[in-house]
Amino acid sequence: MLLKEVGEAGQQKLLQSKVLVIGAGGLGCPVLQYLAAAGVGTIGIIDDDIVSITNLHRQVLYNIEDIDLPKAERAFAYLQKLNPDIKVIPYNLRLTNRNALDIINTYDIVIDGTDNFSSRYMINDACVLSNKPLVYAAVLRFEGQVGVFNLNQKNNEKSVNYRDLFPIPPGEDEVMNCSVAGVLGVLTGIIGSMQANEAIKLITGIGEPLANRLFTYNALTNQVYELALAASAETGSFIPKDEAAFINFDYEMACSAKNTFEIDASTFNSLANKENVTIIDVREFDEKPIITEFPHHHIPLNRLTEKLSALNGDILVTLCQSGGRSLQAAKMLSDTFGTSKKIYSLQGGIVNWKNLQQKQ
Repeated sequence: MLLKEVGEAGQQKLLQSKVLVIGAGGLGCPVLQYLAAAGVGTIGIIDDDIVSITNLHRQVLYNIEDIDLPKAERAFAYLQKLNPDIKVIPYNLRLTNRNALDIINTYDIVIDGTDNFSSRYMINDACVLSNKPLVYAAVLRFEGQVGVFNLNQKNNEKSVNYRDLFPIPPGEDEVMNCSVAGVLGVLTGIIGSMQANEAIKLITGIGEPLANRLFTYNALTNQVYELALAASAETGSFIPKDEAAFINFDYEMACSAKNTFEIDASTFNSLANKENVTIIDVREFDEKPIITEFPHHHIPLNRLTEKLSALNGDILVTLCQSGGRSLQAAKMLSDTFGTSKKIYSLQGGIVNWKNLQQKQ
């Protein structure tokens, strides 16, 4: 209240506000802590996951004693101790297009702390249909990004939403996530705190929110940059037009990879040493485990199109760490070679394959 830009009036606005935080993980933990400490009157927490020991380096709201307990309920308990004068509503459930609109409509602001594309697109579309501002963020390895979507502009500029940035979702297995590539724990604290900051600015009316902008931060170099975003006339065609269309839209299917190229470990073993088979490791050169069990080419995914002339054989088999990038590589090769070659991706990746070999 000592800040003249906020003051008692701003504190009252915080108390009267209702903020929904979707995901009580690496991003959600700092968001929840700072919003509760700031005095946001009603905070909703949606998460159907349980606390895991692998969460603790970045989800600092929890401790060892919380392992295997529901995140939403544990977060609720801690926030009540931090600020017993606010209302905290835990939703120990998965947000789906069946319940999203009913829940989101009861809040003023939505904060997306999820880590998968099907949830991000669903949350965005629900916010557009409900006309709710959305504070978005994403993190991977050492880099994070923050933006504010669907915010009504004072200058009548059309508000940008997530689909203006990424109109069509990639398949879940086409882009690495934190479970595959990892994330620096402190980065989630930095980016999550920025989400809380954006929410507080929206509520109190101070400062300049990151509306129609995407802020990116690199934790290794401290480099930051902003992208100015503009609404696209085509975006509306990707968003369900009404509640009925939203409920019937299959977000899981829209964001899932088509697994027609995948083969299991036993099929892979039957192909591995045949003369007409070329195996391609599309991981980066420094990734482990190292492959010594069969001949192969090592061509990182981002260089695959440059090395197409080196890929002989009637059958091409791609592999990576866990199966995601290799599936993307298989699709790229299929687009290039068509039906002239048979193309497959090793399901589960080289880590899963090695584990299976050790058990046999």
